[in-house]
Amino acid sequence: MSKFRAFMKYTSLTSLVAVALLCLAGAAQAEKADRSKPMNIEADSLRYDDLKQVSVFTGRVVLTKGTIQIRGDRLEVRQDPDGYQFGVATGAADKLAFYRQKREALDEFIEGEGETITYDGRADTVTFSRKAQLRRLRGTTLADEITGGNIVYENLTDLFTVDGVAKNGPSGALGTGRVRVMLTPKPEAGVSVPADPASLKPSATLGSTPK
Repeated sequence: MSKFRAFMKYTSLTSLVAVALLCLAGAAQAEKADRSKPMNIEADSLRYDDLKQVSVFTGRVVLTKGTIQIRGDRLEVRQDPDGYQFGVATGAADKLAFYRQKREALDEFIEGEGETITYDGRADTVTFSRKAQLRRLRGTTLADEITGGNIVYENLTDLFTVDGVAKNGPSGALGTGRVRVMLTPKPEAGVSVPADPASLKPSATLGSTPK
């Protein structure tokens, strides 16, 4: 393959991924009120460091904040002097950490998984690191899905940034180091979308990937 053909192939693929991410991002505005809601956490144990103002929860951790839900095996939470909250959830050895949030004024949800999920209340961002997955569901039906090494979801700007290999993980952590995107057409007004029994659905099990 000539250098020109290789360049054109790379450029076309990059443009396609960019368009796909823009389509998903434009349809993914999260529940605005969640940012100001209180954070509630359940876990098997808690260790609090008063000097560092850090709380570490371990064992079947469940965090809720409005429509936001984060689940993991370990969760580290802190709050800065301005009152903004920050959390880092880590999955178990065989289960990824899990995130879910409702879309504004719609029966749609954004949910995702990763070995580590970082919530930044000041920047209003969620970062999925290593084996990262992000999905949009219409009700319980899978609409769009993105997988990669590292995914950053910016709530304020409805922007997604996806890298094939996790920034804080070993090179080739995903095996292929590729970004993969699956998008479905938006249903026409007045046309109902039947539930697909084979679609990916949210699960109540800690960090499990819906089947």
